[in-house]
Amino acid sequence: MDIQPALDILRQKIPFVPELAVVLGSGLGPLADCPEAGEGTLINFHDLPGFPDQSVLGHSGKMFFCEFENRKVVLQAGRFHYYEGHPMSLVTAPMRLYGRMGVKAVLLTNAAGALDPNIKVGSFMVIKDHINLQGTNPLIGPNVEPGQRFPDMSFLYDQRLRRQLLSIGGGHEGKLFEGVYVAVTGPSFETPAEIRAFHLLGGDAVGMSTAPEAITARHEGMLVAGISCICNMGAGIQAKVLTHQEVLDISKTIGKSFEQVIREFVRNLDL
Repeated sequence: MDIQPALDILRQKIPFVPELAVVLGSGLGPLADCPEAGEGTLINFHDLPGFPDQSVLGHSGKMFFCEFENRKVVLQAGRFHYYEGHPMSLVTAPMRLYGRMGVKAVLLTNAAGALDPNIKVGSFMVIKDHINLQGTNPLIGPNVEPGQRFPDMSFLYDQRLRRQLLSIGGGHEGKLFEGVYVAVTGPSFETPAEIRAFHLLGGDAVGMSTAPEAITARHEGMLVAGISCICNMGAGIQAKVLTHQEVLDISKTIGKSFEQVIREFVRNLDL
């Protein structure tokens, strides 16, 4: 995907280079309804060449370039998913745009399912690593310069940013913990056997996004951090049917705590 036309539009309309991009996952987009976003510059995905409308409930498809907690940021409400049938070049296009704009760091957030019965719904997992089971890698194809052909992923989720996120936990009743995110394609929820297997592999939470963006952001030279909002227990852990609406409902109930975590992280961000 050629992102240059979209990049040209952003450079023309945005009067500053954001320090940080915050990607808001399923049901977490309401953070972008904050007053600061309303005073910034709104870019709808469909206003950018090659960017289609969003098709997933809970993903509005908007970018808000604004001053947030005295920082220049872009709040991205919604994302493109591989399960929608999009090519990886579109799934990761926002990361390419931010990298070319000169953004220093990205905070990726998502709604995820717990793989461990001891993890509580409504808690926040700081991603320390991921297991990519999406069956592909966003860097397949010609290398996008100036990124390296074989980039190292040993420290994909920046240790210093992880420490900053975990330091917030004291004020949120221990709701923040660190763990491994398992990325699958979806859109079906996982089977109980898959949930048990993912846990045996070392995973703590599972979702249908984030890994391609993290890999691409690192390839672009940005620092990467991630938070999974635990919105359901994995299949088989509880005797109940999983629904996307449940994910959205839980996202709504934890919205205030989520906003507090994001605000404190941005306020004390040390880049």
